[in-house]
Amino acid sequence: MIGVLVGCLIITAILKLIFKRNSLLTLFSIVATVAFLASHYYLYSPTLKIVVPKGYTGPVTLVVSNVKENILMVDSNGIGYITKWTFDKTYTRPVVVDSEGNPLNDQCVGFNPSTFWAKGYSTSTEYPDRIHYLSFEIASKDKAGQKQYYSKELTRLVDKTKLPAIK
Repeated sequence: MIGVLVGCLIITAILKLIFKRNSLLTLFSIVATVAFLASHYYLYSPTLKIVVPKGYTGPVTLVVSNVKENILMVDSNGIGYITKWTFDKTYTRPVVVDSEGNPLNDQCVGFNPSTFWAKGYSTSTEYPDRIHYLSFEIASKDKAGQKQYYSKELTRLVDKTKLPAIK
């Protein structure tokens, strides 16, 4: 924390040389705010390590569930289970590997260039509440980086015993 404060002071001093009309306090406030937001984003958001079956391509869906700890080893349908806290606090791109430990991050395709995770919900007559989830896609090696728009019927594939109790 002291290092961030010293860094803010140094950057503020450099900016003061450039922006002579602005007060030191104004520049420091701007630099400190940016530094706080950046550190909050990177330190407070968990970086998930997701394990997929070898050779898997398709959507990876992390469903909000009643589990005490995240289940990040997804099944053959690409479904894993996360806590409500993880759902609310995850912003950073995950680390994705297959079951043999081979990295797949170059094949991961996010929601759009500014937001990796797609947040959504699904409804079903089998489960009367919304099923909230985070998702992204894993494309094949020859289509790495290209969104494929996979579609699966989530409500039929999810383990309903792991879904939160209905309020």
